[in-house]
Amino acid sequence: MRSWLVVLLLVLCSLGGYNWWRHRPVHDAPGIVAGDVPDQVDIRGGTELARGHFKLEPRAKFSMSGRVLSREDYQLDDLAPIAPTDLAMGWGRMSDSAVLDKIRISQSNRFYFWYTEKFPIPRHEIEDSSANMHMIPANDTAARQLRDVRQGEVVHFEGFLVDVKRDDGWHWDTSLTREDTGAGGCEIVLVESISEEKPVAAQ
Repeated sequence: MRSWLVVLLLVLCSLGGYNWWRHRPVHDAPGIVAGDVPDQVDIRGGTELARGHFKLEPRAKFSMSGRVLSREDYQLDDLAPIAPTDLAMGWGRMSDSAVLDKIRISQSNRFYFWYTEKFPIPRHEIEDSSANMHMIPANDTAARQLRDVRQGEVVHFEGFLVDVKRDDGWHWDTSLTREDTGAGGCEIVLVESISEEKPVAAQ
């Protein structure tokens, strides 16, 4: 019996080590590596999409290139069946390692948190140039691409901002602006494709 426990612990440790290696952080030299703001085109009267017990209502066509500030995977909350991963994304000066080295970033319970002892850039710029995004893979390819995303990478993705409704009445609405914070300030993204971009730092 004890030998099986040892084997089980070794397997779990190996899986944990592999998961860490696959998602190990990427460290870039100083400089803005994702300068453009997200691109959004609002949609009126979009066709609802069915995903099991959920319906997705497209609110805007959405695409962006940004630096992954943090990632968090979920399995047990209300959105986990369709949105297994949150990415905290940064652009503009929130993609610059010289700025990010002075900010502590974390994610928990579908929120993105930051803390700094001395602001490297104005507070409003931190808030307006970063966001927590709930990622819904639109297909198997997008799901595989999303699983490979690492903290620190510059990625480009295409998709839609969507509101989520469940057949029991529960719903979650996406943010449609980059200027909000707190509850309701996260984007819910139906991701059609996501890929790594090679950053070109601009001072």
